[in-house]
Amino acid sequence: MIGIIDYLAGNLTSVARALNYLGYSCFISSKPEELKKAEKIIFPGVGAARSAMESLKKFGLDEFIKEIFKKGIPILGICLGTQIIFEESEEDGGTKTLNLLKGKVKRFPDPFIYKNERLKVPHMGWNKINWVKKHLVFSKLDPDFEYYFVHSYYVVPENQELICGITFYGVDFVSAIAYENLIAVQFHPEKSGKPGLQILRQFCDWKL
Repeated sequence: MIGIIDYLAGNLTSVARALNYLGYSCFISSKPEELKKAEKIIFPGVGAARSAMESLKKFGLDEFIKEIFKKGIPILGICLGTQIIFEESEEDGGTKTLNLLKGKVKRFPDPFIYKNERLKVPHMGWNKINWVKKHLVFSKLDPDFEYYFVHSYYVVPENQELICGITFYGVDFVSAIAYENLIAVQFHPEKSGKPGLQILRQFCDWKL
């Protein structure tokens, strides 16, 4: 059974639909006592880091996530759920986040100019990923596959060994990481068609 964390950050039902389509049982909850029953946890999200952290603390989910991370329960972070696992975000002048991993979250430049062209922020649309490190959850993916992104911020891990995927949008940014029982992606696998579903399937089947 896969538990999907509900911390009022949206995008939960599309993740649940993708898992159900793949044939995996899942449930959505904001209650740590219910989520503790899950074999794996998905930590999705869209929106702002500060309000997300407030919701996590309100429901006691901040400590729950830290606890299951230490216990070795497999976790998949998606978009905002990827950013929050690091130490701090530049958003709102600086927002302290979960500090599961060392590193910061930076915003794309404003204005964002590349080759005399102003790029839109948030970065929204389909992009390829340069897979720079092998991992079972990211295996058997065609390098020409594209994935769906919607974000204004991106993670900058302190430990470069965490990085599995890099995407270019005016600058190179980290789009996929892996560390022990933790997998995290900046894109939305649940909205990325066949390759996104493949990643979700491989996460659900992943055995540490």
